[in-house]
Amino acid sequence: MIGIFGGTFDPIHYAHLRTALEVQQQLELAELRFIPAAVPPHRSQPLANAQQRLDMVRLAIQDQPGMTVDGRELEREGPSYMVDTLASLRDELGEVPLVLILGMDAMLGLPDWHQWTRLIELAHIVVMERPGAALPEQGELAELVRVHRCEKIARLAQKPAGAVWFVSVSQLDISATDIRARLAAGASPRFLLPDAVLDYILDEGLYGVSGQLPGG
Repeated sequence: MIGIFGGTFDPIHYAHLRTALEVQQQLELAELRFIPAAVPPHRSQPLANAQQRLDMVRLAIQDQPGMTVDGRELEREGPSYMVDTLASLRDELGEVPLVLILGMDAMLGLPDWHQWTRLIELAHIVVMERPGAALPEQGELAELVRVHRCEKIARLAQKPAGAVWFVSVSQLDISATDIRARLAAGASPRFLLPDAVLDYILDEGLYGVSGQLPGG
């Protein structure tokens, strides 16, 4: 199985990395691909450019077996629709099981995604649960979960797509927004993200950084 972890990664941090690792291990994924979005259609545009965000992901996962970075959305013009990304992966990889990894917030917002009902035809959907977050009891999203929810993890490897599976992961209260705010204020976000990523941010002068940060 191949896992797909999309996002802006502006910048990538330990909450991304830890949850990705836990999903990778629980599903015994052959590969987990981080796919930075070029033009995210559902949120504000990234502050770091496409190449910088790709570089930061590559630095963050460079020593982690089974994790790779895929720049296909950065090479495609227009909005970065996940349905197009999964379709291109399916064309390349054939019938290998694909697993789209989503946080609960992204799952709840799925009906706003472009051609969202096609996603389950192209991949399994793995949802990282968050305490206190609940799925709707009615509507299209509730129906999708009702029809496709899978309770046995082994079934994900038996088909290329079509299941929804929920997974518990560590809850790390780290956000890219907070990291950017710290940097803009001249405060160090060290230990919230990999040192290699922070060093890159400082070298590139990203997020309003000017000069050396206190404490490194």
